[in-house]
Amino acid sequence: MSAGAIFDQPAPRWFTIPAHRPFVDDLARGLHLALSPLGPEALADAVVLTPTRRAARALAEAFLKTGAGPAVLLPQIRAIGDLDEGEPPFEPGALALDLPPAISPLRRRFELARLVASHEAGLDHALDAAAALSLADALGAFLDTLHIEERFDPDAIAGLVQGDLARHWQRSAAFLAVATELWPKRLEALGLIDASDRQVRLLRLLAEQWDRNPPRTPLIAAGSTGSDPATADVLGVVARAPKGCVVLPGLDIDLAEAAWAQVDEQHPQGAMQRLLIRHGLTRGEVAPWPSPEDLTEQRLGRQRRRIVNEALRPADATADWLTQIDAMRPPGHEGVDPITEGLSGLSLLTARNEEEAATCAALLLREALETPGLTCALVTPDRGLARRVSARLRRWGVEADSSAGAPLASFPVGVLASLCARLSADPLNPVTWLAALKHPQVRFGRTPEALERAARDLERRGLRGPRPASWAALADRLQGHPEALALAAEMQALAEALERAVSGGGAHLAARGLAEAMEALARDPSGSTGSLWAGVAGETAATLMAELIDEGATLPDATPRGFLELIEGLLDGETVRTGVVSHPRLRILGLIEARLVRSDRLVLAGLEEGVWPAAPPTDPFLSRPMKTALGLPPPERRIGLAAHDFAQAACAPEVVLLTTERRGGQPAVPSRWLWRLETLARGADVAIPRRDDIKAWARLLDAPITPAPASLRPAERPAPRPPVADRPRRMPVTRVEAWVRDPYAVYARLMLGLKAMDPPDAPIDARSRGTAIHRAFEQMVRDHPDLPDDVASAFERLLLTELETLGVSPAGMARERPLAKNLSRWVEGFERERRIGAKLIVETEGSLQFEGPAGAFILTAKPDRLELRSGAADVLDFKTGAPPTPKQVQTGFAPQLTLTAAILMAGGFADFGTVDAGELVYVRVTGRRDPAKAETRAVRGESGALALEALDGLKRRVALFDREETPYVSWSAPQFLKDRAGDYDHLARVYEWAVVGGEGDADGGET
Repeated sequence: MSAGAIFDQPAPRWFTIPAHRPFVDDLARGLHLALSPLGPEALADAVVLTPTRRAARALAEAFLKTGAGPAVLLPQIRAIGDLDEGEPPFEPGALALDLPPAISPLRRRFELARLVASHEAGLDHALDAAAALSLADALGAFLDTLHIEERFDPDAIAGLVQGDLARHWQRSAAFLAVATELWPKRLEALGLIDASDRQVRLLRLLAEQWDRNPPRTPLIAAGSTGSDPATADVLGVVARAPKGCVVLPGLDIDLAEAAWAQVDEQHPQGAMQRLLIRHGLTRGEVAPWPSPEDLTEQRLGRQRRRIVNEALRPADATADWLTQIDAMRPPGHEGVDPITEGLSGLSLLTARNEEEAATCAALLLREALETPGLTCALVTPDRGLARRVSARLRRWGVEADSSAGAPLASFPVGVLASLCARLSADPLNPVTWLAALKHPQVRFGRTPEALERAARDLERRGLRGPRPASWAALADRLQGHPEALALAAEMQALAEALERAVSGGGAHLAARGLAEAMEALARDPSGSTGSLWAGVAGETAATLMAELIDEGATLPDATPRGFLELIEGLLDGETVRTGVVSHPRLRILGLIEARLVRSDRLVLAGLEEGVWPAAPPTDPFLSRPMKTALGLPPPERRIGLAAHDFAQAACAPEVVLLTTERRGGQPAVPSRWLWRLETLARGADVAIPRRDDIKAWARLLDAPITPAPASLRPAERPAPRPPVADRPRRMPVTRVEAWVRDPYAVYARLMLGLKAMDPPDAPIDARSRGTAIHRAFEQMVRDHPDLPDDVASAFERLLLTELETLGVSPAGMARERPLAKNLSRWVEGFERERRIGAKLIVETEGSLQFEGPAGAFILTAKPDRLELRSGAADVLDFKTGAPPTPKQVQTGFAPQLTLTAAILMAGGFADFGTVDAGELVYVRVTGRRDPAKAETRAVRGESGALALEALDGLKRRVALFDREETPYVSWSAPQFLKDRAGDYDHLARVYEWAVVGGEGDADGGET
C-alpha cells in the first residue's frame, strides 16, 4: 500500500508498524507523504495522539528530519497518556472546563493517610505518619486501578466482606468498603477529583464528542496498545473518523493462529489482542503501514521479528518450537542460515554484578560515539543502574540525556533536610552535627572561614570521643574556646526549637520547624539563605516543604523518629531531573520513555527476574481472588506490557542484551525472555553472538597496569631513620611491646608526636568497661586493705559506680549489671585466695635505668597489681580482651610482665626494694558464664630467668636503635597484623605493602 492511500481506505482504519522498524520515523514519513500533496495546511491541521510526551517529542523531531528542505508546519502532537503509568492527562480543550480540578499528588497522599490513620482499628495495628503514608500509597494505587478499569463500585467492594475470606482479608475488605465510601465524599467536600478519575472522564467525553461530531481533519492515534478501557474506546473512535487511523506498535501478524489463540496476560501481544477483540477485529483487518525499507532490510527485519516472537510465544505453544525452527529454514534455502542471519546484530553480554554491568553499558555507549552519526540508547527499568552508567560516562567527559534523574535526597538541599530531621530525633548526635556544619550550603550566620574555624575547635574539643551527656557537658568541654562555645550555644538553640516544633503534635508544624532550621543553618552574615532553595533541586524541595506545611495537618501525629522516617521517605520519593547539556547521540531511558523511541544501537539492561520483568507489587489490601471478584486485571498484565516493551526493543537492528550473574550480592536469575531466546537458539544449533570484548575492556579499565609506573606502584614498607638524638630515651613497658612488634608506631607516637584522635560519638561502653574494671580492682585494694565480710557486694558497687562515672549509657548499664554481679562472685574467691600472706601495691610506678651507646635509657612500669609474699613479688595484669599467649611471652613478643619483673628484681619499686620475681599472671575478665580466669605465664623460679632474658633483649634493641642506620620499620612482626590493628597503619600504608605489594608474610627486624 502506498502512503498516499492511507486515508483512501474505508473506515475503520487500523495499521501496524513492525517491531523492527523505527516507529516514529516511519509514522512521520508516511503521514508526510500522505498529507503533503493536499497542501501545507493538511499536515498542520492533523492531530496525532501519542502515548507519552517523550514519544510526542520524538515524533516532532522525526517530522523535522522527514521534511528537510522547505519549512514544515508540524501537526498538533498530543500525549494522550497511558493511564496506568501516570503520564500527564490529555486536556482536550473546553471539555476539561466542565470537570473539577484534580487533587495534587502530595495532598492526595496526605488525605489518604489521614483516612487510613482514622480507621487504623480496622487494620489491627497502630500507625504513625510514615506507616500511614505507606498504606496511603497502596490505597491510592487501588483507587487508581478502580478508576482506570472503570470498576469503582462501592457495593461490589462491600460485597467482598460477606465472601468466604480469611480473617485478615475480611478486615481489609471492610476497610476498603469504608474507604471507597468516604473518599468520594471527601473529594466532593474539597471540590476536587482524583487525577486518574479525571483523565478517564476526559477520555470518555472526548470519545463521545468525536463520535457525535467526527473531526474532518486527519486524526491519528499512534503507538498506544489501548491497555485501559477508556483509551481503547478513544482508539476505536479515531479509527472510525472520516480521516482517522490507528497505528499499532509491533502487532505480530505472522504468529500462528493456534499460538494467537493461546496468547495470555503475560504475552507481549496480550494488550493488542484484547484491543482487537474489544473492537471486533481480526489481525487480517490490520494493514501494514507503508515503509521505505528495501528487500534486504525487510528480510532481515522479518527474520529477527520472527525469532523474537517465536521465543516469546505462549508457554503452551512452545511444544512445536522445533517445527517452527524447521519452518524458518525452508527446504532449498541456500547461503546464510535464516536464523543466523536473523540473530545478526543481536548480542548478549553477561556481567558479574551491577557494577560491572554499569561499566559495560557505559562502554557500549561510549563505543558508539566512535562511529560518526551513530546514536545509542540504554533502556532499563533499573533507575539505580541508569545513574551508575551516567556516572561512569562522566569519566570520559560525556553526559547522556537521561530520564532517570536522581532522588531529591541525593542533592545538597535534600541532604540538609535529612540532617535536620535527624537532629530532631537525636539533638546531640556529634556525627549529624559535624555533617551539618560541613555541609556546603551551611553558614550559620558566619563567613565560611569563621564557620570552619569554630567548627574545627568544636569538633576537636567537644564532639570527638564519647558523646556529651548534655549541652552543659558540651559547654564544659569547650571552655577556653569562645568561638566554638558560641557556635555550640546556637546549635543548642536551633536543636531545641526544632525539637519543640516536631513535638508540637502535627507534621505540618514539624515541617515548618524543619524549614526554619534549614534556613537558619544556611543563612550567611547578610541574612541571605544563599542557594538553599535555588535550582531545580531547591525548587523541588521548597515545593515539597510548602505542601507538607499546607497539607500535613491531615497526617497523624508523628514522634521525632517517625517524622525522620516520613521526611526521608518523601525525599527518596521525589525525583529531580536537572537540565544538563547532554550529548545529542546518547540517551538513557526507562521503559515508558523508550516506547516508540529508537536509536541505531540499543542496550537493554536489567534483564533479570524481578527487574525486567518486575516482580508483581505486594498488595496489602487485595488478594488475587478478591481482585478477580472485582473485575480488576491480574498482576500478570504488567508483565505482558513489559514483555511488549522488550519485544519491540529486541527487534532493533543492533541490540545488546545485558544481564548480571549477581544482584545485591545474591545470585540473579536471567530474565525469562532472555532464557527463551537462548533456548530457541540452542534448539536451532545457533549461538547468540556475545560481546565478551566489552566485558574484558570493563575489567581492564580498573585493573592495575603491568608493569606499573612508579606513580602507581604500591608503597614500600616505611622505614624512617630519625637522628639518634631524637630517638626516645625513656619508655614504658607497654610501649616496648609495641616497639617489638611495630617500631613505626613508636616513631609516629613518640617522635612525630602524633596521637590517634577519637572518632566522633565514640562508643563509650566498650572502651569504658576495661577502664572501670581496672579502677574497681584498684579501689578494692585501696578501700579494703582488709577484706569485708561481703566482698562480692563491695566489688559490685565499686564496678557499677565506676561505669556510671565514665558515662556508660542506660542501655549499657542494663547489660553490665548482671555481668557485674556474676563477676563479683568470682572476685570474692579470687581476692580471698590471693591476699593470704600478701602485701598489695596497685598502680605504682617503678623504673630501671641502664646505659646504651647513645646515653642512658629509662624503662618504666606501672603494673595493675603487685603482690609481695615470701621475698618475691607476683605481677598481675587485668585484661578484658585476650591476653598474650605463653609462647608470645617466652619469645619476647609480649614483654610487659617480664620487663616489669626485671624492674622489680633491680629494686625499681620503692615500696618493695630488691625482690625476686614471683608469678607472672594475666587475669582475663569477661563477666560471662566463665566470669574471669587467672592465667599464669611463669612461676617463681622461671620468671626471673625470663625477666633477665627480656631485659637483655631490650638492651640489645636499644643498642641497635642507637645506630642511625637502624630504621623504625612498620610491623617488623607482621604475623600480628591480623590480630591487632595499629593506630598508625593508614599512615604507614600497611594495606599497600602488606597485601598489594606482598610483603605481609615477611619477617623483619629484631625481636
